Amino acid sequence: MSPAAGPSLEDYAALLKPSDTKVLLLVLDGLGGLPLRPGGPTELEAARTPHLDELARRAEVGLHDPVGPGITPGSGPGHLALFGYDPLRYRIGRGVLEALGVDFPLQSRDIAARGNFCTVDGSGNVVDRRAGRIPTAEAERLAERLDAVKVPGAETFVRAVKEHRFLLVLRPEEPLDPDLGDTDPGRTGVPPLEVTAGASAAEPTAALVQAWLDAARQLIADEPRANMALLRGFSVLPDWPSFPEVFGMRAFAAAAYPMYRGVAKLVGMATQAVDEDPAALVEALRTAYAAHDFFFLHFKPPDKAGEDGDFDRKVAVIEEADGIVPGLLDAGPDVVLVTGDHSTPSLLRSHSWHPVPYLLDSPQGRGRGADAFGERECAAAGDAVRRGRDLLPLAVAAAGRFGKFGA
Repeated sequence: MSPAAGPSLEDYAALLKPSDTKVLLLVLDGLGGLPLRPGGPTELEAARTPHLDELARRAEVGLHDPVGPGITPGSGPGHLALFGYDPLRYRIGRGVLEALGVDFPLQSRDIAARGNFCTVDGSGNVVDRRAGRIPTAEAERLAERLDAVKVPGAETFVRAVKEHRFLLVLRPEEPLDPDLGDTDPGRTGVPPLEVTAGASAAEPTAALVQAWLDAARQLIADEPRANMALLRGFSVLPDWPSFPEVFGMRAFAAAAYPMYRGVAKLVGMATQAVDEDPAALVEALRTAYAAHDFFFLHFKPPDKAGEDGDFDRKVAVIEEADGIVPGLLDAGPDVVLVTGDHSTPSLLRSHSWHPVPYLLDSPQGRGRGADAFGERECAAAGDAVRRGRDLLPLAVAAAGRFGKFGA
């Protein structure tokens, strides 16, 4: 065990002891926010959340950095941290997560990328990175067209994911290096980025992907909204320790969006697709409860509202999530952890580096009597900002699943 780095996954696995306790992780995606004006409330603080507030009054509360101070996390690293994996060590591109989320049968040499259908103007500049969040049915039609693209040196596969998102998989004839930069510029008013290799060994891969993009551009140029594609998160399937082996729990995940089922599946969780209605998470928990010990439930709408810059809608969907808390508690979990994978302030319309509120409720907790679940309350009642990867081990310890370290 390295004192500087903290315990490894292998260290945690060595501490396991038998238990029949159950742990619930509820992730409100993009939970953290910012006030619209100095001194005003954040979205979470403005929301009426009586059930989360009640939990906060008896739970340990605080703030966590999903990756590290000042680092804006993507969804993959944010969730890996909440599963107890150090996202700086266990790195994976978004492509593999999308592939697993839609049950694509990845092979060892496959290179996967997450795609966005986007809108470009007559000058080739991006005017909408998400093509107006086109319906999934429209993305399926476009993905079918792009699935016909052929490039020398590799098979290519395109699958619709959800709304404007799609999956691109390259199956090269010979192994290729996936170290490529994203083509998504991350903002509007500029053209998509060219494909670049992060190392000379990846230059053949970059040439192959650029050839695919050039062909794709021609195929969908006549579309009114989704007339171009952006790619990011090039990656191959890794070989990591599984969550059930590390933390000794039969794990279950329920999420409406494939990517979140993908990151859960990557670490060995059973997964279930659900509707976006938060009530579907309650039913999924009830159905899976007897056969599992750990439950990851994912609620996407706060992140979507934050990215759209809609403060009031983010408030409203947080209130919707609060409404299912009694149903989740009725299942009887011994430990409940509620937090987000990152902050998505509607003020910024994007993920941000701001620490995320959390509450950890268990019979062995050291609650400090926070009056409500919000950024300021969590900052005042909590200790120093925690690392996101430390929350899951704390939940496992509170569930009585770790023995003593050393003599």
